[in-house]
Amino acid sequence: MQLDVGSELRRVRESQKLSLRTVASAVGVSASLLSQVETGKTQPSVSTLYALVNYLGVSLDALLRNAPVEPPVAADQPVVAMAESTEPRLSDAVVQRREHNPAIEMENGVKWERLAIGESTIADALMVTYGPAGSSSVEGKMMRHAGLEYGVILEGRLTLHLDFDTYELEPGDSLCFDSNRPHRYDNRTDQPARGVWFVIGRREAPYQSLEDLGHEHPGEARPIGSAVDVLEAMRALPPTDRG
Repeated sequence: MQLDVGSELRRVRESQKLSLRTVASAVGVSASLLSQVETGKTQPSVSTLYALVNYLGVSLDALLRNAPVEPPVAADQPVVAMAESTEPRLSDAVVQRREHNPAIEMENGVKWERLAIGESTIADALMVTYGPAGSSSVEGKMMRHAGLEYGVILEGRLTLHLDFDTYELEPGDSLCFDSNRPHRYDNRTDQPARGVWFVIGRREAPYQSLEDLGHEHPGEARPIGSAVDVLEAMRALPPTDRG
């Protein structure tokens, strides 16, 4: 379900009585590029989209919820049928079918799909795909935005640049960092890379950093009486002690 994010960005900008040139200057892009994004003639990069969302004060979830759906493909284009079933699959407040995932196609082969979150406002939950040679910034710029970023790589390989460090991520590798630290993702391979991302704390929240969530100071040991307690105990261990 491809979303028309450009028109939603324009609606938000106009509702705040901001000129196109003002917003473009504030986020560091040309007015002509922003105009093309708003009219759907081009797609923003991940870094540009985050800059626009932050400046306009709208959450990614709100953007994905409110963006209109783009018109379907023409009737003469081939349609891929769902395998082994002709019955339509319904989504509800609990289960969201993959064919109903709201999706944004961005510059340089990057795709975001919003995952099921019900009525929650805690996190932005995304299935993220970086196509071959895809990057969160075509210009090689690092990005920063509010929130805490969690992710796990499901397939392919992805390079994370964080501050002055570089990490090569493979399937099963996970990440967690304050996303106001400068960072960029690159796919340096000829195969797609895909993962699941959660960005927490972009809205009003009582915490601002990983330390506020207890990652730096796990606190005193407590009895282990359930699987939840086991996971909490594992979180408290330094990486070298986790086996």
